[in-house]
Amino acid sequence: MSSEQTDDVILVVGLGSPIMSDDAIGLMVAQRIEDMHLDRVETRQEAVGGLDIIPVLWGFRHAIIVDAIKTEQYEPGTIMIFDPEDFEPTITNASAHDINLATAMAIGRDMEPEQMPVSVRFVAIEVEDLQTMREGLTEKVEAALDQAVNAVKYLIDEFQKSS
Repeated sequence: MSSEQTDDVILVVGLGSPIMSDDAIGLMVAQRIEDMHLDRVETRQEAVGGLDIIPVLWGFRHAIIVDAIKTEQYEPGTIMIFDPEDFEPTITNASAHDINLATAMAIGRDMEPEQMPVSVRFVAIEVEDLQTMREGLTEKVEAALDQAVNAVKYLIDEFQKSS
């Protein structure tokens, strides 16, 4: 990665679908961060999965990925922050269209290690409804939107301090 690339820019990627209820939370968080016009922060809203995430991350030193998660172990609206290592047990040899985020990132590091971020953090929001085709979040997930934005801002600050 050359220094004229985006070494000092932090990438915030919101993942999700704008028409699948709570799955839109990552997109909404990324939009709120974008609306803040923060220095050295670039945002992207992506409806990608599997290997398609790899080129989105290329060229950035630090990345924050924001996405919905449904574990059913936590109350909807619970905000969680993860490191890539937290997902290592989920890395599998799946077919290309069934690859999860952890596996895609591992493949990206194997393919183009100099292009992948040095530091990646995940902000996951426990959701209630990923099945209903409609715009808008469920009540508990909508109530967590500001907290999710604050979690991303906290990670941005941490990355900026370490640079």
